[in-house]
Amino acid sequence: MMKAEIKSDKSWQYRALNVNNPGLHFLSDGLIELREAGHPVVAGAADLQYSNGLNKFAERFPDRYVQCGISEQNMVSMAAGLATTGEMPFFATFASFLGLLCCEQIRMDVAYCAQPVRLIGHHTGISMGFYGTSHHATEDISTMRAIADLTIISPADGPQLHAAIKASVDWDQPIYFRTGRGREPDVYEKGRVFEIGKAIEHMEGEDLTIIACGITVHSAIQAAKAMRKDGLSVGVIDMATIKPLDRDAVLAAADRSKIMMTVEEHNIMGGLGSAVAEVLADEGCGVRLARHGIYDEYSLIAPPAHLYSHYRLDGAGVEQAAREAIRNA
Repeated sequence: MMKAEIKSDKSWQYRALNVNNPGLHFLSDGLIELREAGHPVVAGAADLQYSNGLNKFAERFPDRYVQCGISEQNMVSMAAGLATTGEMPFFATFASFLGLLCCEQIRMDVAYCAQPVRLIGHHTGISMGFYGTSHHATEDISTMRAIADLTIISPADGPQLHAAIKASVDWDQPIYFRTGRGREPDVYEKGRVFEIGKAIEHMEGEDLTIIACGITVHSAIQAAKAMRKDGLSVGVIDMATIKPLDRDAVLAAADRSKIMMTVEEHNIMGGLGSAVAEVLADEGCGVRLARHGIYDEYSLIAPPAHLYSHYRLDGAGVEQAAREAIRNA
């Protein structure tokens, strides 16, 4: 197995990315803990170990890290091959490449062959900012949802990613982790147990229930707290596992809420909103559902914070969209 070529800790990538993006260490920390516990973890990246924090794992276990270079499709096939030998591969690259460019390899080499590969698509949604629309991943949930026997997890922050990584050890199916850029505000404390397939309810709401995933969970909580100060009963559910979706949580919220709204850093077509709509339609629920996210368009190019504001995915934007949903009910 190839040994990692570790760059100097004085390199601009290490300082600019790992220092300014403190959430990047959670992926490596989780994998290091699993490896030290005796699990056959192998990590790899498509020349992006400094963008996802895997350089820390590579430094700790150089013989268990694979530098795949800018060869994302081969990386996925390589991970599938390693899984057939009993290894536990965790391979990562930008979500725009992993969830779209590598769709065929994920379908055929990983999911169809039932290999327990863990794929980490980082810098999801519009978090790549100035890198451009080609690097924005606003279709990966819909693409991955359509692949049979593939689990999809979208952690809200670094601590939840860490917990989900550890929870994945006993999960038989391959997993697509949809993670951010390492600057997500913390929603959870480190050490909280994560249960795959189980939603997390932060508060109940009778007027409105917001179902969110990924970075939008924090925004949804901010919005709900602001609206509750005005006397509105607003609930928030973190649907971190998008597939398999927690149907019971969706139906319970539908029973008590006048309106429901999904929030995602993704195209509203085929993503979390569509998954929730399918459950409501299957069960014949009459509750109104508003889907909030990227409204079926190619995202603009700008700094991430500006894009979150433009697409109303920050706290203020989600609050505005939620109030509109209530008014339009």
